[in-house]
Amino acid sequence: MASTTPTKPTEDDAKKADKKDPPEAEYSEEDLKLKEDLEMLVERLNDNNTSLYGAAVDMLASQIKSSTSSMTSVPKPLKFLRPHYENLKAIHEKLKELPVKQKCADILSVLAMTCSTERDCLRYRLATGPGLEVGRWGQEYVKHLASEVSHEYINEETSVEQKERLFQLAVEIVPYHMSHNSEVDACDLLMEMDRLDVLEDFVDASSFDRVCLYLISCVAYVPDPEDSNLLRAALRFYRKFKCHTKAMRVALQLNDPKLIEEILMTPEDPTTRKQLAYVLSRQHMLIELEEEDELTEIMSNTNLNAQFLALARELDIMEAKSPEDIYKSHLEPNQRTHIGGSIDSSKANLAASFVNGFVNAGFGEDKLLTADGNKWIYKHKEGGMMSAAAALGLVLLWDIDGGLTHIDKYLYSNEDFVKAGALLACGIVNCGVKNDCDPAIALLGDYIEPGKPLCIRVGAVLGLGLAYVGSNNPTVVELLTPALSHPQLEVQGVAALALGLVAVGTCNDAVMTSLLQLLMELPTESLADGHARYIQLGLGLTYLGKQDYCDTVLEALKVLPEPYRKEAATLLEVCAFAGTGNVLKVQSLLHICSEHSEPEPKESESKEKKDNKENEKPKEAKRDAVYSIATIGIGLVAMGESIGGEMSHRMFGHLLRYGDPAVKRAVPLALALVSTSNPQLPILDTLSKFSHDVDKETSCNSILGLGLLGAGTNNARLAANMRQLASYYAKEPQQLFMVRLAQGLIHMGKGTMTLSPYHCDNFILNRVALAGLLSLLVACIDVKNTILGKSHYLIYLLTTALRPRMLVTLDEEGQSLPVSVRVGQAVDVVGQAGKPKTITGFQTHTTPVLLSHGERAELATDDYVSFTDVLEGFAILKKNTDAMDTT
Repeated sequence: MASTTPTKPTEDDAKKADKKDPPEAEYSEEDLKLKEDLEMLVERLNDNNTSLYGAAVDMLASQIKSSTSSMTSVPKPLKFLRPHYENLKAIHEKLKELPVKQKCADILSVLAMTCSTERDCLRYRLATGPGLEVGRWGQEYVKHLASEVSHEYINEETSVEQKERLFQLAVEIVPYHMSHNSEVDACDLLMEMDRLDVLEDFVDASSFDRVCLYLISCVAYVPDPEDSNLLRAALRFYRKFKCHTKAMRVALQLNDPKLIEEILMTPEDPTTRKQLAYVLSRQHMLIELEEEDELTEIMSNTNLNAQFLALARELDIMEAKSPEDIYKSHLEPNQRTHIGGSIDSSKANLAASFVNGFVNAGFGEDKLLTADGNKWIYKHKEGGMMSAAAALGLVLLWDIDGGLTHIDKYLYSNEDFVKAGALLACGIVNCGVKNDCDPAIALLGDYIEPGKPLCIRVGAVLGLGLAYVGSNNPTVVELLTPALSHPQLEVQGVAALALGLVAVGTCNDAVMTSLLQLLMELPTESLADGHARYIQLGLGLTYLGKQDYCDTVLEALKVLPEPYRKEAATLLEVCAFAGTGNVLKVQSLLHICSEHSEPEPKESESKEKKDNKENEKPKEAKRDAVYSIATIGIGLVAMGESIGGEMSHRMFGHLLRYGDPAVKRAVPLALALVSTSNPQLPILDTLSKFSHDVDKETSCNSILGLGLLGAGTNNARLAANMRQLASYYAKEPQQLFMVRLAQGLIHMGKGTMTLSPYHCDNFILNRVALAGLLSLLVACIDVKNTILGKSHYLIYLLTTALRPRMLVTLDEEGQSLPVSVRVGQAVDVVGQAGKPKTITGFQTHTTPVLLSHGERAELATDDYVSFTDVLEGFAILKKNTDAMDTT
């Protein structure tokens, strides 16, 4: 038997001893008297004289209550009564008189807060009578009690009767929380019980805003269907207190068309309706209304081009810029004068066309196309002509009347590629803008018919998809569906993508059936082609953000052969859960990324397979595509909230170190998706590092990622990086093309636009914008054969996400109204009492102004009142009569 020897007390033991109650010699006279009084009262309760019990219990309660109203530390009565806790529990058991027993239970409940870990606080609270208020012991006691109530309620062993008693106790706790600026605690308690309906009885005009703000902020952290329940609870409060614009934003988050139309028609004030229509226009949502021509015009974005040009004139940036103004080649280190003829001039001209289009987007003028376009277009080869002509659509963006007149002459060109580019330009001009005449259908519909050249059908089909993106227009779906039966897989793929864009996030049965049938009928060798991925993507876009609605389609996809079944299912799932922040989906996608593709066979084993090398390559690329899709999917799912975005950045760091080549190539694309038009330094540094990677596809995707990261920001650091990369890749035409494209994106709209799919304080996800971004990133999975090959026209998919990042203030008549606003960094005020400041580090400007990512604007004076609380896009103001009266 081992002998035990006493051990020396450690330093930790000494610290613990210090924390114990001090000896009586260290107590003050007041403390000693209090201690003696409390002990005397406990002794009195032990006495056989029952007539003294009531007075003793009342005295104990009085002593404790006097010290627990504000609990910055453990109150002295509670500290002195600790040694008597077990004794008091025994006394409670032997008490016969019910009122005294209930009061004793009340005292034990507050004592248990510091003495017990077995939910005695709740047990003894339930033993008290109905007359004793829950808040008599102060806020800390109520918080502790609420915590025990929620834990006990969700316990599986709790019976139905016990749950009902706990709920009744919660109904007593909630009004106390609401009246003491603890709305967050009240919401937490009722959320645990799944009884948010109780809040309606206690929310008033002073507290509903804080309650709703907290409920909405919790949406990103709860599973489905709890997230919808929280949004619907917030919606009820907003509608109850007539906050129509806030209610509309919640309805957009719920993506409920009937509810959106109902809220739009609720306010009687026509100006409020106009403001709601402006919110819908930013979401690319048009609701057909009878006898509401003005609202329809606003939702159609008819005046977007005019308002944007007014902003450009105000900022004095109307002068057209050439690609060289963006490149600033004279600033590039080690200029390329020594390489002369090694530059691929056709690639350089193609890059210049894209840069010219993006930089002058929406301005209506440029230095290459609007003056004498033919001269510039014919400097390109074949497919390059198509993209060069289509760039005219970007320059004339949103200007349907004037833009189509400019483009019309190219529709009569003898060169098919120029004609195809003009058709695509027609679609680009109409993107995000609705016209009663439907010029896009009239112009493009005839060119989809069989018998037209391949490039013309591709231009017309993609043009229709861009022109009617998000509209779910049945006429357009009917027009595009026959193109799915074209013998060329490229036309089938682009038609499927166009259908997905038109029906994005609508679960359109006709589109789903057509695409599913096409996938099932394709032979295995066609599934291995990169264009077949657009069919899968079109199917995924139809269910974008719809979560579990895709389950039936997932089952149907099981008939596809592997590995294409897994790829199609993964792409569909990541689309369905886009922007949800669903942790379980992220984990399943990480699991896919952690798998390893089959290693390449050794030289001795691969001798027989050399003859079949060409046949094996597309299959292997196709098999690896599922890893790239899963990687992009992590960014797509996690982009819904800030913490998920930060965590995904850490995950991508691990994937870059340990992932397969297909995963590494997709990581830059996923990073760009998480932080589009928001050049965060950690992501910028990561992408800059991999833009020099030895793998060409990784470097090209990283360079494009840098362009998307800084899209429309004019970021000086990124611009300097691009000039260095242009010099570094001077002899590499493919990487140089991507560098030039990225430069065009960074200076997009001369620094006035954004590609971010989020708006309204980054609360609402624009599915139309996300569809275009995602489509380009999926195309970049095989960047060598798409963007750097013959499918560079897919870059124009970004048009769906193009939007001015401006704030324009209007009067009630819809005319521009310059006012002073403060623009600063947005501050998270969730859970803060009172009226905390919502921005910090602000500067005062006169509208119209530009808003960067993470910035928020507020009116600088009280002269005007806004019809919307989020000053972003178009905000209608009216004179503040209260401010005028005070002056």
